[in-house]
Amino acid sequence: MPQLVLISGPETLLIDRAVDRVLRAAREGSADVDVVRLSAATYQAGELMIQASPSLFGGDKLILVRDLDDAPDELVEDLDAYLKAPDPDVSLVVTHKGGQRGKRILDALKKARAEVIAAPAIKTDRDKTDFVSREFAAAGRQARPDAVHALVDAVGKDLRELAAACQQLISDTEGVIDVDLVTTYHAGKVEATGFRVADATVAGNTGEALRLLRHAFAVGVDPVPIVAVLASQLRQLVKVEAAGRGRSADIARQVGLAPWQVEKAWRVLGGWDSEGLGRSIQAVAAADFEVKGGGRDPEYAVERAILTITRERRRR
Repeated sequence: MPQLVLISGPETLLIDRAVDRVLRAAREGSADVDVVRLSAATYQAGELMIQASPSLFGGDKLILVRDLDDAPDELVEDLDAYLKAPDPDVSLVVTHKGGQRGKRILDALKKARAEVIAAPAIKTDRDKTDFVSREFAAAGRQARPDAVHALVDAVGKDLRELAAACQQLISDTEGVIDVDLVTTYHAGKVEATGFRVADATVAGNTGEALRLLRHAFAVGVDPVPIVAVLASQLRQLVKVEAAGRGRSADIARQVGLAPWQVEKAWRVLGGWDSEGLGRSIQAVAAADFEVKGGGRDPEYAVERAILTITRERRRR
């Protein structure tokens, strides 16, 4: 175990996983390690120094300080004092979710050559697809890109839920994870998602797009995110069209998408021209205004936008 460890970043799932790895390594290195957990929310002045003092019975000790970003002044001052002369027989692990609170301690930990473990934010669809791909790869499972995309579409709002969905597929299935398998486990969510509505719409499949849209409304999906996904899909088509041809990986870096998203856009763009994309984006902008309070019937506004987009796609 390193003497000092800093786990830093806003993604709480990754923080929790890093803490688990550190504690597991500590226990593997010393079966009788004493783990002391200090919470910023309940910290009392001087508590760190008391816990860091040598035990009458000896043995290794690990002190875990969670949520330095919420730390009271007393904890910040005690950490500052401790880091001026850290105990070589104590491992100190600190987590910090971001922001300026406790920055002095972050700087002190880095200056003291603490091991830094990053817990970066996972927000975009590209981040989430990369996360899912790593989850399956770490378990030795192959997953097709469209299956990864479908899983993110179905349960990708919350990273913990997404991680749990990955684990369920890993535990309950064998072989290659494909889109049919994802649909079997998450059929309702996959069908109701705005991404499925948008996929059918930009492909010009009017009947399927309207069927999925009405199903989404029936299960309580709000019109606002559906319009947002439609707008996003159209913007992706515009970006990829403007970038021209080349290797999908190169285009992806250029336009800020994943390679599979570029390849998907290429497949769709065969039925589009620039004028049709422009008119479709205008239709989505009008729908966005209406679903956010500018119109009387948000659901009809989305339906009208879909009809406009599929008509423009078929016009080519």
